Amino acid sequence: MSTAIETLTKMIKGRRSIFPTSYIQKEIPTTVIEQILESANYAPTHKLTQPWRFVVIRKEAKIRLGQTLGQLYTATVPAEKFMQKKFDSFAQKTAQADCILAVNIQFHPDKLPNWEEIAAVACAVQNMALTAEALNVGAYWSSPPLIDDLGEFLGLAANEKCFGLFYMGYHEEEPREANRTPIADKVKWLEH
Repeated sequence: MSTAIETLTKMIKGRRSIFPTSYIQKEIPTTVIEQILESANYAPTHKLTQPWRFVVIRKEAKIRLGQTLGQLYTATVPAEKFMQKKFDSFAQKTAQADCILAVNIQFHPDKLPNWEEIAAVACAVQNMALTAEALNVGAYWSSPPLIDDLGEFLGLAANEKCFGLFYMGYHEEEPREANRTPIADKVKWLEH
């Protein structure tokens, strides 16, 4: 029987980004999506602002998202830099995912700096990624520059901003080792 720390360590070290090209056509039950979202709600949050806001994008809305991203790409990229492959990838990725969560932040500048809200939302996304891993759901957090222009599509308030799209889908990928250098190379100890 595994201890809590063994289970947690396995989830942390086993989590990998699983990209939409690896997703199979299998619907993620609403209860599973809700479980992943519920885990986000327990991230650390300074002054309890709980700044995370999510928009669940499924079914026909995924097609509209792909079209919107394509339109934004066409409108913002100079003609000489336009790449058809990039344009096509928006519709392709949104179609391959079973569910996409728009990761949004509600800022509270009167209470604390924006970076603290961003950090809290990043922790919420890590909770979602670990929960997805535990539920055998592939997940990938993408943050292309075009998300800055998704406010209208997502119905965001004036103090909200999109910080990424969290693609999800079932997959059949084999587990793979993490590509990390030793933590000792990244830590300095001060004791005196």
